[in-house]
Amino acid sequence: MNTEFADRVGRVEPSATLAISNLASELEADGADVVDLSVGEPDFPTPDNVVEAGKAAMDAGHTGYTPSNGIPELKAAIAEKFADDGLAYDEDEIIVTPGGKQGLFEVFMTLLDEGSEVVLFDPAWVSYEAMAKLAGADIRRVDLSPHDFRLEPALDDLAEVVSDDTDLVVVNSPSNPSGAVFSDAALEGVRDLAVDHDAVVLSDEIYQSITYTDGTPTSLGSLDGMVDRTVTLNGFSKAYSMTGWRLGYVGAPADLVAEASKIHSHSVSCATNFVQHAGVEALRNTDDAVTEMRDAFHERRDMLLDLFADHGKEVPRPDGAFYMMLPVAEDDAAWCEGAIEDAHVATVPGSAFGTPGYARLSYAASEERLKEGVSRLAENGYL
Repeated sequence: MNTEFADRVGRVEPSATLAISNLASELEADGADVVDLSVGEPDFPTPDNVVEAGKAAMDAGHTGYTPSNGIPELKAAIAEKFADDGLAYDEDEIIVTPGGKQGLFEVFMTLLDEGSEVVLFDPAWVSYEAMAKLAGADIRRVDLSPHDFRLEPALDDLAEVVSDDTDLVVVNSPSNPSGAVFSDAALEGVRDLAVDHDAVVLSDEIYQSITYTDGTPTSLGSLDGMVDRTVTLNGFSKAYSMTGWRLGYVGAPADLVAEASKIHSHSVSCATNFVQHAGVEALRNTDDAVTEMRDAFHERRDMLLDLFADHGKEVPRPDGAFYMMLPVAEDDAAWCEGAIEDAHVATVPGSAFGTPGYARLSYAASEERLKEGVSRLAENGYL
């Protein structure tokens, strides 16, 4: 069969993160012991009360379709969570999605057309670029690597990129892959440019609960002048260790939600019924579990920074999420390939995120495995 595929699929490459993870799986299938630091998945189980809530929902018969944008109980809980963050989203301004990635996809497809302009901060999560390309948008980039991944020192660079042609600015704080948490001054700088140039801002806050600074990071949509031009994305995968449950949510102005709901209803219909009920439990009764996970990630971050320092490696300190960007050889792809083949340590090339010369490490692994990974890298000449 001589099939001609749509142009859009030729614009994107397979996920570099999953490619490395697949290689790690192949080595493990051959009997190798691989320290896999490539995938951003918490190594904690889903909290027991959330699991029990999901089971109870199934037993109660919550296994059919739900209202497309989410069950009322979950949307009410999400609205309460948004209110705690200073965001006034009504329930008709919320879409519950099967995973945060689906929410992002729906927003990109709603706001971007062929020739639209989207601004990304490098290093940027790989799926932002892929979604922009699928929509046919043009990408403008702002490099944060000269500033240890902080946004505030790069606001002048951002001002040179954002213009009246800008349709969407994507902000991810805490950041995947750098772990950076953007300051209030940085977010206010984004706000000022968005208002001046009438641009929409997508604030991806999926790692919001995993921060090591004092207090909860400021939600961009809570700033003056941003409520009508901000889309806020969050979800359950990272905060509650619910990656396989596939549950996320979007808060946005009602007119944008109405348009995005068309894509939502015609693609996924709705998020899984009993998973949504488990989501209510996660939002309302898991504070202790979330704190326990965050504290463990904090300790691991500090340990890794010390271990790398012992080997003469200065790593920009992440203040959130569970990633760090390790400075490596200029050809970071070759470094990562060598690290997994020689040391059996899996990482992701920084070039996949738009920032060559680095490797992203996930410290969502036990302290023992993290120590083993650093030791192997050192013994094999990769530090």
